[in-house]
Amino acid sequence: MRATFTGVPGLSATPEVAVVVDVMRAFTVAAWAFRKGAERIVFAETLDEARELKARHPGWLAFQDGPVVPGFDLANSPARLRALDVAGRTVVQKTTAGTTEALAVAGARLLLCASFVVAGATAAVLRRERPAAVTFVVTGDGGRAEEDLACAEYIAALVTDGSVAPGPFVERARHSGGAARLAEGVRLGREGVHPEDVPMCLETDTFPFAMAAGREDGHLVLRPVAAG
Repeated sequence: MRATFTGVPGLSATPEVAVVVDVMRAFTVAAWAFRKGAERIVFAETLDEARELKARHPGWLAFQDGPVVPGFDLANSPARLRALDVAGRTVVQKTTAGTTEALAVAGARLLLCASFVVAGATAAVLRRERPAAVTFVVTGDGGRAEEDLACAEYIAALVTDGSVAPGPFVERARHSGGAARLAEGVRLGREGVHPEDVPMCLETDTFPFAMAAGREDGHLVLRPVAAG
């Protein structure tokens, strides 16, 4: 498998197989939502679209990143998600990096969304599919986020060697700019950030499912996919 690591600005065309990585925090939150029983996650292009979807479907929940925004149920915090009942629900998610970059490569034949908690399962799906080439889309910091690149490189290494240890990759993420910004948000008491967010984003191979996105009823929809 030939692996390419890039941000959306570095793409000249939509890749056939894409793995969009957002460790802190979009796709860690998405994985936890599925672990807690969410049925599906609908990616919204704008905050207004997310609010509109929730208004049209009163049973749906809406997540966004940054400070708490009126009309949303969660500010994209995996730790705060633990107190929210999402079982059987549809979640609308809008984030600056993860969902936006996934929408940018929505035409991929196989589109996976990943973070450390589903890294092993994502690698297992890639081993099963056996694509000749995979483009790992690094979402944070304009395609340069160290935590996302570390996770992408870990997944790519696992495809080749399932015994690769996560430690060095996780340490890169632990000392990344993304982790530092979240820690600073906690120190400053910013809304929407929890002290346990970074540790939860650094948990590795926690869940036995990957997450695949595809078009449904005009929307890009994320669902869990069994790794085996």
